[in-house]
Amino acid sequence: MSSTRRFSPQYPDWLSKLEAEACAHPWRSQHYQDSLAANHIFFGIFAENQQLQGFAVLMQVLDEAELLNIVIAKPWQGQGLGKQLLSSAQQYLRVRAVKRLFLEVRASNQTARKLYLSCHFSEVGLRKNYYPSQDGREHAILMESTL
Repeated sequence: MSSTRRFSPQYPDWLSKLEAEACAHPWRSQHYQDSLAANHIFFGIFAENQQLQGFAVLMQVLDEAELLNIVIAKPWQGQGLGKQLLSSAQQYLRVRAVKRLFLEVRASNQTARKLYLSCHFSEVGLRKNYYPSQDGREHAILMESTL
């Protein structure tokens, strides 16, 4: 059984490598280094042997937070770990008195959108031509969850 907890990544390069294997538009190592420097929250899901299966990066400002990134490593995708990770992160934020959690997701990312809806997010806006894509740009759907 997998467990979730806050963690402090020792190797930001490794996080970007894990993400590059899992998705088409990964963060670069510098993004992770910047998040560490900004004291963003790194919340992970770990196998019984403590191997990192996935992680989320969250930014909290007062009683609101933003999900900046969420990644499940390729070998563990499709097994419900994303929902477990996100639900645990939401509970962690509730304990920290966070009232609302926001995120942006690619309009084309139906798998992620389905996950977010299952974790009580609702679509609240649109950022046109926000993300780079193979065809130029694509829209971002803004989502919110009341904690």
